[in-house]
Amino acid sequence: VQLQASGGGLVQAGGSLRLSCAASGRTFSTYATAWFRQAPGKEREFVAAVAWRGSPRYYADSVRGRFTISRDSATDTVYLQMSELKPEDTAIYFCATKTGVPTYTGYESWGQGTLVTVSS
Repeated sequence: VQLQASGGGLVQAGGSLRLSCAASGRTFSTYATAWFRQAPGKEREFVAAVAWRGSPRYYADSVRGRFTISRDSATDTVYLQMSELKPEDTAIYFCATKTGVPTYTGYESWGQGTLVTVSS
C-alpha cells in the first residue's frame, strides 16, 4: 500500500489542523493505521492509531483529548484532527499502516510525512 500524507502547515498556538492520509494500491480495509511524528533532533514517536473498523483508537498521552484519529471508509482516508496545538507539537507527521490490530510499533508501510509548525 502507498500512503500520501497531507494537510500540514503553519498555525498559531491554540489553533487547529487536520491531516489526511490517503491510501492507494491497497485499501485500509484490513489495516491498522497510525500517525507518528518526529520533531527536530528527536526520535520518532507514536501519536495515534485506529483499527480498520474505525475503533478502537489509541492516543499518546501528550495528545489525548486534543487530537482525534478517524477513518473514512468511503474515501479510504485516515484523518488526524489536531486542536489546541502547542509549539511542542511541531514535527513532521507520518502515517503508517500494518496488518492486524493497532499497536504502538511494528508498522510496515509509511508515507512521506507532512510538516506541522506551531508558532508561539
